[in-house]
Amino acid sequence: MVPMKSASYLSAGARIHYLDAGTGIPVVFLHPTPLDHAYWLPLIDRLPALRAIVVDLRAHGASELGANLPMGGFSRVPDAPALTMSQLGSDTLVLLDQLGIREAVFVGCSIGGYVMLELWRRAPACMRGLALICSKPQPDAEANRVKRADTIARARAGEREALFDGMVQASTGATARARRPAIVPELRARMTLSAEGIVAVQAGLAARPDSVPTVATITVPVFGVAGGEDFAVSPAEMDVFRSAPGGCGLHVLPDAGHFVAYEQPDTVAALLAPWLRQFGV
Repeated sequence: MVPMKSASYLSAGARIHYLDAGTGIPVVFLHPTPLDHAYWLPLIDRLPALRAIVVDLRAHGASELGANLPMGGFSRVPDAPALTMSQLGSDTLVLLDQLGIREAVFVGCSIGGYVMLELWRRAPACMRGLALICSKPQPDAEANRVKRADTIARARAGEREALFDGMVQASTGATARARRPAIVPELRARMTLSAEGIVAVQAGLAARPDSVPTVATITVPVFGVAGGEDFAVSPAEMDVFRSAPGGCGLHVLPDAGHFVAYEQPDTVAALLAPWLRQFGV
């Protein structure tokens, strides 16, 4: 892999960290929570030469949470500040402006995909294509909102480490854990969100909008990967992306969990690389 330049920029008072390497068509990678940019590195190492811009989302990795986040967006926990998809989208647009990038291809997993859908609503002209990995357009079901409220309560009660221990087990597929047990401590080490960050992320996820109507407006090519062992996003939920007017190639990996791009980077790269070729990558 080409050595990555580490840099940062300011967005709404928070310093956001990112890596930038390579030349050509820029591809922006947005990771899942509670991981950081390192989630993407095994995949990028297996892709053809491209300009990879790999972000630590606000509050994750080396990026700051910032202050003055909006309150009241999550009705079950009205005193929780929310790290909204709108704020994460704004952070990404500031980065594009900082780098002088007018358009890019975007690859996002989970919350990273939700941010991409927000970007499509706000700035579709900057998006040449959307690759969504274990991400869905539906808003939280009520059962998910109940679980997020419990996660917020536990984070506030000092159970951060126990939460992460549970998250890494639930989010990594059973097949990956059996094939390579070391994947669990590897991913667990990248879970560094503060308790305040957990609260803000969970509130923001609970308050995210319904993006199903947005799918019907996506006129650029869409790519998707779903995991059959994913506890959070089902292949059926991702099937909605097939209705995107720009076309969608959706792939289901039956033996993969929520962190599929880290669990199976060879397989995901083999699927993603041909799709990227249409953009000149």
